[in-house]
Amino acid sequence: MRFRFYTTLLIAKLSHIAIKLLARSSGTSFTGLLALKLCPDFLKYCSKYIKNEIVTVTGTNGKSTTSGIIAHILETAHQKVVHNLEGANMLTGVANVFALKIRPLKRYDYAVIESDEAYLTKLYDYMKSDYLVVTNLFRDQLDRYGELNTTAGFIKDAISKNPKLKLILNADDPLVSTFNNTEYAVYYGFENVEYDTSYEHKSNAPSEVFNCTCNSPLKYSKQFFAQEGHYYCENCGYKRPDCDYPAKAKVYNDYSEIELNIKGIKFQFKVNLAGLYNAYNALAAIAFGFENGLNQTEIQKALDSYQAIFGRTEKRIINGNPVLIQLIKNPTGASEVLKTVDLNSNIVIAINDNYADGRDISWLWDSDFEQLKNAKKLVITSGIRANDMATRLKYAGIPQEKIIIEPNIKQAIDIASKDGKTTLLPSYTALLSISKNKKQVR
Repeated sequence: MRFRFYTTLLIAKLSHIAIKLLARSSGTSFTGLLALKLCPDFLKYCSKYIKNEIVTVTGTNGKSTTSGIIAHILETAHQKVVHNLEGANMLTGVANVFALKIRPLKRYDYAVIESDEAYLTKLYDYMKSDYLVVTNLFRDQLDRYGELNTTAGFIKDAISKNPKLKLILNADDPLVSTFNNTEYAVYYGFENVEYDTSYEHKSNAPSEVFNCTCNSPLKYSKQFFAQEGHYYCENCGYKRPDCDYPAKAKVYNDYSEIELNIKGIKFQFKVNLAGLYNAYNALAAIAFGFENGLNQTEIQKALDSYQAIFGRTEKRIINGNPVLIQLIKNPTGASEVLKTVDLNSNIVIAINDNYADGRDISWLWDSDFEQLKNAKKLVITSGIRANDMATRLKYAGIPQEKIIIEPNIKQAIDIASKDGKTTLLPSYTALLSISKNKKQVR
């Protein structure tokens, strides 16, 4: 079997070279698909090339950013890391990155793996993890995942396969906080959130209604966004767990400040990413850093030099002008991103309904596009569902004379980016279609 693994590794590497030469795809999954076909236990062998720990990150939103920050923290601390940086997070994507990174005589200190919620349990069949970081659970792609309890069940099933797993859980999420059924679990969360006075943070997006395990509705003493906050049950007394990594956040237009309090000792951090959702992602990564013995200086050094990737507050230059790219894919995530949009920029919203996006686009009506009603320049809708998006913007109160429908995504970006700053809000496969041959701001 070892001969089969090494043969597969060689074939996978050669196939990737061929794909790049022929420019047939982005190469984030096909090589992994081939590797798993030739050697079903490919990932099991790959885990032997990790000397220290395998870290998995899952959740509806924030997987890519959280795993990216964790990997960067480790790399800044001079650790060798395997990480599925480009966000291909199903089994084929994970196998792909190992196929390209692994060499027979080379070992890595850590693996940091972003995993799709539904594929986590399959990943654990082949590759046991030492840590699991869970960000949040929001309603997402109902045609693929079903309701939230279904998604939560996927993650719980994965955890049950790995009882020695160390969990880092978001205490502010009432579903995530129930995952603590292993020997070791710690919680992170915000005790308070403050916004800079210039930051518009009110949202009209609907929040999920959660019931306690006793079937009584949860209530909140503090609710930061969606279901994230300080919840409690008046009937049975269940409440948000105390945090091992409690923090306060102050959110500005394009960065956040986090004050972490660990057993009375305060640590200050600055996160150069927009939005409270990114403050949560950073706090999860900071908690992981402390869990692994890193200090404040090492973690802040990594936060200072971290660069967003692949549509997660990603910056590029197109047609000589700055373009900020923010992936949107579900009501809660989109509504939080919409709070941060510069209304003085041209705005392109590119929506597809391919399988990876989810066929059901009803989430557009639950997302707070009303945040854009005071947009000063053009709002261009694009992608397969450009017309549906334009209709949604009309009902959001955006004047029709400001709305342009251009289904071709490249042309839509060209129109917008020739006149100053552009904010680009694509769904997942729309993001993939613009991921090549653009100059990223460094």
